[in-house]
Amino acid sequence: MGCMVEMKIVCFGDSVTRGISFVRGRIRILKENYPALLQKKLGSEHNVINKGVFNDNSDLLLSRLDKDVLSLKPQVVLIHIGGNDCNFHWDQVESCPEEDHAAIVPLERYINNIKKMAERIKAAGAEPVLFTLVPIDPARYYKYLMTMYKSAIAHWIGLCGGIGYWHGLYNRALNEWITSSGIRSIDIRNAFKGKADLNDLINDDGIHPSAEGYSAIADIVADQLRLLKIEPVQQ
Repeated sequence: MGCMVEMKIVCFGDSVTRGISFVRGRIRILKENYPALLQKKLGSEHNVINKGVFNDNSDLLLSRLDKDVLSLKPQVVLIHIGGNDCNFHWDQVESCPEEDHAAIVPLERYINNIKKMAERIKAAGAEPVLFTLVPIDPARYYKYLMTMYKSAIAHWIGLCGGIGYWHGLYNRALNEWITSSGIRSIDIRNAFKGKADLNDLINDDGIHPSAEGYSAIADIVADQLRLLKIEPVQQ
C-alpha cells in the first residue's frame, strides 16, 4: 500500500510573489503573502516555497532558475512575472520625455523567456503553471510616480499609451502563448477582478496587492490547483 508524500511547490516571481505591499507611503514585506497563505490552504501534504524577488523581470528569473528553483527539485513551479518587464526606466523618461523609450524587457524577449523557463522546468521533471498578470490601477500608479518624478513623464505617458496599455499588451501576448503551448495556467487576472473592488485589492501605489489582495490570490491559486488535479505524488 502506497503512502502520500509531500509535494514541493515553488512560487517563482517578482514582488507580487515576494509579498511586497505599499502602506501609507512606505514599502512593506507582508508575512501573509500569497505563498504563505497558499501553504495554509493546501496543508501539510504540500511544501510551498517562496522564491519571489522584489523588482525582478523575466530576464532575471531565467538567470536564477537553476539556483533558486530547479536545484530544489520541485514537482510544481508557479510563475507570475511580467509587471516589471512591461514597465519603463522612469528616470530616463523624465530626462528625455520627447524621445522613444522601450519597455525594460521587450515583448518578444519576454515571451521567449517564458518559453525557455517552461521548457527547462518540464525537462527537469516538474510542472510549470503560468499565471496571467495580476491587474494594476494605472491612475494610482501614475499618482505614485508623480511623487518621485516631474510632471514631464505625464506627456510621454500620454504619447505611449500608458502602463495600462503595455500591461494589457504583455498579458494578451502571454495568454496567446499559453493557449498555443498547452502549458497549464491560472487566469489570475480575471479571477482577481471578480473577487472584490480593485480599490480594496490593490494598494495606493496601484501595482502591489493589499493584504486582502494577497488573500484573494491564495484563494484563486488553491482552487485552481485542485481543478488542475495537481496532487501530491503517491509512492
